Amino acid sequence: MTASGAARPARSFKTVAVVIALCWLAVFFDGMDVNIYGAVMPHLLDDPGLGFSPALAGTAGSWTTFGMLIGALAAGTMTDVWGRKPLVTCSIVLFSLGSAVCALAPGVAVFGAGRFVSGLGLGGLMPIGLAIVAEFAPPRRAALATGLMMTSYHAGGMAATGIGLAVAPGHGWRWVFWAGVLPALVAVPLVARWLPESPGVLLARGRTQDAHAVAAKYGLASPEDVALPQAGARGRLSAVADLFQGGTRWATPLLWIASFSGLLLVYGVSTWLPELMRASGYSLSSSVTFLMLINAGGIIGMLVAGRTADRFGPVKVSAIWFLLTACGTFLLRVHLPLPAAYAIVFFTGIWLFSAQVMVYAATARTYAPNERATGLGWVTGVGRTGAVVGPTLGGAVVAGGNAGLGFTTFGVAAVLGAVAICLVPLAQGVRGSGSTAPVLAAADS
Repeated sequence: MTASGAARPARSFKTVAVVIALCWLAVFFDGMDVNIYGAVMPHLLDDPGLGFSPALAGTAGSWTTFGMLIGALAAGTMTDVWGRKPLVTCSIVLFSLGSAVCALAPGVAVFGAGRFVSGLGLGGLMPIGLAIVAEFAPPRRAALATGLMMTSYHAGGMAATGIGLAVAPGHGWRWVFWAGVLPALVAVPLVARWLPESPGVLLARGRTQDAHAVAAKYGLASPEDVALPQAGARGRLSAVADLFQGGTRWATPLLWIASFSGLLLVYGVSTWLPELMRASGYSLSSSVTFLMLINAGGIIGMLVAGRTADRFGPVKVSAIWFLLTACGTFLLRVHLPLPAAYAIVFFTGIWLFSAQVMVYAATARTYAPNERATGLGWVTGVGRTGAVVGPTLGGAVVAGGNAGLGFTTFGVAAVLGAVAICLVPLAQGVRGSGSTAPVLAAADS
């Protein structure tokens, strides 16, 4: 019942469509900005005025990832106190601003600073978007909603590749980065007008009437039934400490390990797949096609994994998907006929990217509502260390000239992710007093 006594509408994809659509749009621009750098890399290296070298290009890419790590950790802790909507807006503005700095950069130092600023926004947006979708998604459809939102990341990456191919050769790489300013012009006004704030955050700020209005409009639980975040620096520190209390004490580090393994795979394979396939004896054109196929598989995988996880639970799906990823990468150690290699890469894309996204879906189920954004922020933030290690590890293997070892390395990482996520329900079974997190083992049954 609402504050006025009227019955709440049943929550469905129709009632929350605007929320999921806005998160989809924001993450689309996130994926576009992340992939713009790779899309224009050859043009950056060919610009004598910029002063790029392969080593400096790698350093600039590391600054992006470092910014994403900081952004994810900071946003996840701050959003429950400052609100989700302001943090979404701030994140979009940051990565748009960073893109503008890159477009104007006279040299490598300023360009690297721009990528760092972009990274702060890119890293901050993901945990907030995941928390919003987890809160507003229809009951028993949270995993599907998460997968649906994450299809936008791959769509944004494909858009970045298209913009790079269409714009950079004729107009230069700077115009591609000017395209990265579009999120501030397109998404920010839409978010400001249509994205609702969390009822719990509104209630914590004393906006009781607004909190009830949002809950009633979208069919959410009464905000009095939701534990509220604490304010101030002490509240932010307490929010992190709460991740290691009760039933989440051991689940938290296991989720971190699973996220580390998943993002190591995502960024390592995305960066080095074409070169590993070339080292395995495939042509350059075929190697580029492999990258397109694995991303196409990723889009389909998000939808398949989401629907499957809503039925069987995200932990089971994530673990199985990690193991299937390991099988796919191990198979690629052998030089196969081209059609067979295409098929394996495509199906590996279905499993690889959505295995990591189901870690996020499992995280959203693990933590109580007032812990969810902080938990997601730290899971994505710690996972970003895997995003740093993956490309570096892949580069070291490629430099050694052993493509088979590269695929084996990624396969081992997938097995590690499967083991870690499998242990989360068992870890939640070791519950301490005062735990407010839902029992994920039951939710996954």
